Parts: sequence; structure tokens; C-alpha cells
Amino acid sequence: MSNAIKLSIPTFAGNEEVYTKMAIGSGQLATNGDFIDSFEEKFSNKLASHEIVALNSGTSSLHLSMVLLGIGKGDEVICQTFTFCASANPIIYLGATPVFVDSEPDTWNISPELLEDAILDRISNGKKPKAIVIVHLFGMPAKIQEIMSIASRYQIPVIEDAAEAVGSTYRGEYCGKFGDVGIYSFNGNKILSAGGGGALVSSKINLIQRAKYLSTQAREDLPYYQHLEIGFNYRMNNLCASVALAQLEQLDEFVEKRREINVNYRKLLEDFVGITFQPEANGSRSNFWLTAILIDEEVTGFSNDQVRVALMKNDIETRFLWKPLHLQPVFKEIKYFGGNVAKSLFHKGICLPSSVNLSFDDQERIVDIFKNELAKIF
Repeated sequence: MSNAIKLSIPTFAGNEEVYTKMAIGSGQLATNGDFIDSFEEKFSNKLASHEIVALNSGTSSLHLSMVLLGIGKGDEVICQTFTFCASANPIIYLGATPVFVDSEPDTWNISPELLEDAILDRISNGKKPKAIVIVHLFGMPAKIQEIMSIASRYQIPVIEDAAEAVGSTYRGEYCGKFGDVGIYSFNGNKILSAGGGGALVSSKINLIQRAKYLSTQAREDLPYYQHLEIGFNYRMNNLCASVALAQLEQLDEFVEKRREINVNYRKLLEDFVGITFQPEANGSRSNFWLTAILIDEEVTGFSNDQVRVALMKNDIETRFLWKPLHLQPVFKEIKYFGGNVAKSLFHKGICLPSSVNLSFDDQERIVDIFKNELAKIF
């Protein structure tokens, strides 16, 4: 329906059409081409101190990051529980085992205190973690200073899952730059969307060079196909890169618009006691990829699911917050450190439509349903 409001859809208002026509006209549609090179160069320039490898998804970027760090069968990798399964699945791909850690309430991301508890426990059991996966949930920077200090103390590398945090900053630096390796996603619903795609970033040139080599099937630089190692078909294609480049040129505008949407929601919902927003700590600047709220049903008189249903009936898409991984049936045997922070967030939370093209009128229409339909429940 024409009046439907989606959760997060891309906006193609820049050079997307021009660049895709150029890519098609060039005949370079596979995993080599000028747009891949240009996208990597311009993104690297934006990051300043890091280089980037354009890949075909955020998940493949995570998998390749773990390969680069030598994670393999029998290893353990710490991962925050409050995230999408793609943060943990590559650990399983490699025959390693995840160790899940609860969130803290300040950012909803991995708790530094519980992280250290998990590290000490695993070390005492002769299983020092091979890496730590931290996630910037919905674009909100985690407590990076504390986390990196702990990782440094125990000499454990950090993989920074910034799939949802393209354009977010912590103390003036882009998320994705703090770990040994960082990853981004350019999926169809992300703030920078190429329909698909991802990227791996690092300041360590040897890791970047090896990522480029492994992501193109580990092909040797010879006039014929020769392979000394098992590689992966993980490179971004040139057509996808043409869209990614056009989106990159608009990234700062996209971030400002989503932050404006978040501010508007806070104003429109400020009279609803029992509704709170994901906090933004001092020094952090979220891209607010998705505006996420918590519903205290005992105060509001309605639940997050009642919000979902009421909005769905009006052709408005929402999404629950991530169900914690330690509560997922597929991970039921995995060790978990923490309490009920992530579980509580899941039971109370919901994400509201946050597309760049969302108008203030759209937001008022959404909030009117809170006022005229949900408030009546109470």
C-alpha cells in the first residue's frame, strides 16, 4: 500500500543511477572494477588511519576477520549475547565455540565487568579466549575505552562488529576503528545500503592484504589459476560497489537525518510515562540506524507486542529488539555470563521506523496510534 511505512529502507537520491549505468556500460560487473577501487579508496580516506576491503556481506566480513585472527577448531570466542546471530555464527563455521556475555543498561552493549568475569573464568579453566566480538547495537557505540583496556590487559584481539554503526563515532573516531579488525554491513536495510555487501577494516596492512587475497579464492598472482590455500568468494562486485560509492557520498546526510528522526520521536513521545529510549553516553554519537524504545507495560498499560500489532494494522512496520543469543534454541548449550539485562531489553523493546525518507508527518501518524489506540488500552 502506498501509505505503508517500512522500518528501514534505503534512499537513492544521489549518484546511484549514474554510477550503476556506468558500471553496466563498462562491462565490469564481477569482483574487479573501478567502482570497487574507488569505494575502497574513498572509504579509507574517510577513516583516515584504516584501510578497507569491500566484501559481499557483513557476515562474510566477520567470518574472514576470524580467519585472519587464526580462530579455529577448539577455540573459544567471547561474543555479546544481545545481537543478531550473524555476530556468532562465523565462530561456529570455524569449529570454535562462542561464550556469551550479557549487556549493560547504559548502552545495551556488552558489559565490561561481565566481559572480564568471563575472561577470568575461561583462563582459569585453561581456555583463554581467542578473540572478543563486540557489537554497536542499533548504531550505539559500546563502552569502547573500558572494553579495549580489558582486551589489552589480557592480550586478546577484538573484532568490532559495526554492521549497524556505519557513521557512528566514539570520542570523535568512527566505530569500526578501535578493534584489531572492524566490519560493516551495507545490507538493504542499513544506513549505507548497496542492497548487499560489507567491509572489513583494519590499520594493520598485513591483515588488509591477506583479506584481499583470501576473499578472492586465494588466487596466486600468476597468468593461470593456482591456489596454495583455501580461499573464499567474498569480494564485493563492481555493480554493488557503484551503489555503495553513491551512498557513501551521502553518509553524513543520512546520519544527520536519522539523528533528527530520533530527536523527533523523543519529543513526540515525551508525555508517555513508561517509554524510554536507548541512551547515548557522553562521547558517543550514534547514527541511530534504528530508533529503539523500551515499553514498561506496568506503567504504560500496553506492551511492546501490542505496539507492534497496533502499528502493523496501520501498515507500519516495526521490529522487536534482538532475542539474546543465549536464549536461542540453536545455542542452548553455550556458556553464558550475566543476568537478565539483555533478556529484559528483548521483552520490553521495539524498533520504530527510521528510514532516511521518513517525514515528520509519518512520525506524527505513528505517535497518533500510541495516543489514540494504545493509550485507550490503559
